[in-house]
Amino acid sequence: MQAIEAFIAEQGGPEVIQWREVTLGAPAAGQVLVRQTAIGLNYIDTYHRDGTYPIELPGGLGVEAAGEVVAIGPDVHGLQPGDRVATFGPQRGAYASARIVPAASLMKLPAGIDDDTAAAALLKACTVEALVERCAKIEAGWPVLVHAAAGGVGLILVQWLKAVGATVIGTVSTEAKAQTARDAGADHVIRYKQDDVAAHVREITDGQGVPVTFDGIGMATWDVSLKATARRGLIVSYGNAGGPVTGVNLGILAQHGSQFVTRPTLFDYYLDPGERAAGAARVFEMIESGAVAITVGQRYGLQDAARAHADLEAGRTTGSTLLIP
Repeated sequence: MQAIEAFIAEQGGPEVIQWREVTLGAPAAGQVLVRQTAIGLNYIDTYHRDGTYPIELPGGLGVEAAGEVVAIGPDVHGLQPGDRVATFGPQRGAYASARIVPAASLMKLPAGIDDDTAAAALLKACTVEALVERCAKIEAGWPVLVHAAAGGVGLILVQWLKAVGATVIGTVSTEAKAQTARDAGADHVIRYKQDDVAAHVREITDGQGVPVTFDGIGMATWDVSLKATARRGLIVSYGNAGGPVTGVNLGILAQHGSQFVTRPTLFDYYLDPGERAAGAARVFEMIESGAVAITVGQRYGLQDAARAHADLEAGRTTGSTLLIP
């Protein structure tokens, strides 16, 4: 089977993404050949591309995709040609029209979850499930701060938090994104380019601050997160869109009220097949119940991935982004 796949020979800007045609043979033991129908774009893809997360070179890009099983190798159980499947890694190489992947990294899609929704949601929604339910253990009634509330993860976070009974305070850059966050259920939305986020959060919470802040931005919002989070509160720093948080003096946590900070990674919470299956089942349940609606803000052709990366990094995207082969 012929396929087109992306690769990088060096790390850098979007321009380092290259394309090549490959011939895919029969899958080996424990492997599956998948024709991909939709690929999810995630911020981690830009970290692999630019060197924030070093990878072996030359290397592929992308971890999230949905598609159809074309062939299975020996010792593959529970899957057959024609099945609709999705993966969120950890293997890279999702930027491809077809590829061979380990059967253990695939999950069969329920009838109620279409391919676009799976590719737009699985990595982000599993991330949200881990952050909200396993990491921060959010309780009903808590006020919670969500940075970048109109982004791919942010919109799912807002909806998930509302579903478990939290009061959501979101930050966004523009009025259009503010409306998107409100439509997702955010109780309060703060325009961070024109407003003092920490001051507004303190006002909303009667001076207490929030018990949990979800910060996918990183260094650009680190100081704001410290100032907006309550005494003994938790900062969940899960992304680097505004640069990685480095050079932190732990004493700063004491100065802001004996705060906690964690830097979680999805696959530490989805470490074994049982955890992966339970988390994905919870995600599918939330989507099929209507508690979480997945917003695909934009679609690009597969080979327009460089433009998609540039738009994502420039803040020109809303919700989830798909690459379509």
